[in-house]
Amino acid sequence: MKYSEQTQDFFEQVYQVVRLIPKGRVTSYGSIAKALGTPKSSRIVGWAMNASHKHPDIPAHRVLNRNGLLTGKMHFESPTRMQELLEKEGVKVEKDKVVDFQRLFWDVQEELGKGM
Repeated sequence: MKYSEQTQDFFEQVYQVVRLIPKGRVTSYGSIAKALGTPKSSRIVGWAMNASHKHPDIPAHRVLNRNGLLTGKMHFESPTRMQELLEKEGVKVEKDKVVDFQRLFWDVQEELGKGM
């Protein structure tokens, strides 16, 4: 799929945010979209994550849906890879959902507001 220049620019903004997510923490597509000033673009953030796998410096495994589900797992090199990467960082996953999601949630807008 070929993306427009405007979409590519948005993807790069998403990638800049995702690179800031600390190890062992997770966020959501919606939190990223809201922090970028486009709260209705969660789906486009998901597209950016799907396209990010050719960039090894983007920790796409830390981006989940609003309920803590690993909805992007099928876009990794294997269906279990997303969970494996999270567990390697100490994040517990059961039935494709992050355990203690609320505690591990990294609110992008709140954290970026702290000067990160």
